[in-house]
Amino acid sequence: MQRRTLNIIFLLAAVALVIAAHLGLLDNYTLTILMFMGINCVFAASLNLVNGYMGEFSCGHAGFMCVGAYVGSLMSVGLFTSSKFFGGPLLPPELAPFLFPLVLLAATLVSALFGLIVALPSFHTRDDYLAIITIAANYIIISIVENIDVIGGPRGFSGMKKTINAMHGVIDIPWMLIWVIISTVICITVLYRLVTSTYGKGIAAVCQNEVAAEIMGVNTNRVKIMAFMVSSGMAGLSGALYAHVYGYVNAQAFNILKSTEGLVMVYLGGMGSLSGVLLAAIVFTLLIEMLRFFIPMLNGTLHAMSLLPADLEVSQIWKWVIIPLILILLMQFRPEGFFGNRELTHIFPRLRRWIYFR
Repeated sequence: MQRRTLNIIFLLAAVALVIAAHLGLLDNYTLTILMFMGINCVFAASLNLVNGYMGEFSCGHAGFMCVGAYVGSLMSVGLFTSSKFFGGPLLPPELAPFLFPLVLLAATLVSALFGLIVALPSFHTRDDYLAIITIAANYIIISIVENIDVIGGPRGFSGMKKTINAMHGVIDIPWMLIWVIISTVICITVLYRLVTSTYGKGIAAVCQNEVAAEIMGVNTNRVKIMAFMVSSGMAGLSGALYAHVYGYVNAQAFNILKSTEGLVMVYLGGMGSLSGVLLAAIVFTLLIEMLRFFIPMLNGTLHAMSLLPADLEVSQIWKWVIIPLILILLMQFRPEGFFGNRELTHIFPRLRRWIYFR
């Protein structure tokens, strides 16, 4: 009963959020931060399936996010808008609110297919080779995209705002917020169901001891490939959402720094902890935004105190020094993250009447 009540509370909170955004009670900046929290939750949870639950080490997951971003953007622009590359819209723009889920589904499936292409050679190796292969895949995907001039090449690709405007033309509600909320809930539910299923026990067995899992009859190759495909597909979904929230996509947005962000969120929350990683994704998103304001303030303070030469500035580029530094400090002082492999209900048992993690 309590768990059903929690679902109702969550549904009401989501509806209230959408209504508040529709009435203009939330400014665009706050709205964008909320949407990026959801996107980061999907991205981090997808990476946690491989690095946390399965015990493998993917370091280039942003490559799959890049695939999803471009596939979703190209489909969205081609189907519902006029563009130089596609010409007129293939479908009436009025159908955009109803067929947009197909765009997200296509981005997910194509990213999962790319995950399969990477997984097939990767899982014939052991130990740290997956990390090397996924880093290489990340660079290959970015290089390929940047060398396809018809989709913008290094200049990037835009036009997705026209699709969002077409949705607003049908019903004027905050569509992207709705899609982010729905996608986040679906991904978290699917991951929860997966890791608590019999198939999920196979993933946990691979994490504990792959040889023992094989002896016990677990088809370890199939388990690893399927888990990697699910993970890369969800990363692609987060990429498609990311592209439509921005209205613009550039391959360099998904370079190794983006993959590092994913690793920080996973290791900050705790590998193998779904609730920990979701909490870490939210905290990390807020931390990034705080740095956006803190760095100029620090720069002004250091100059005011004459601790920095006048020609030396502490710029936003230091944010990309701080993020990998967080990862290094985590590995040194708290490698298990916030929760380790425990869930929120293991730390606060009273929450079990509301939330249940097996």
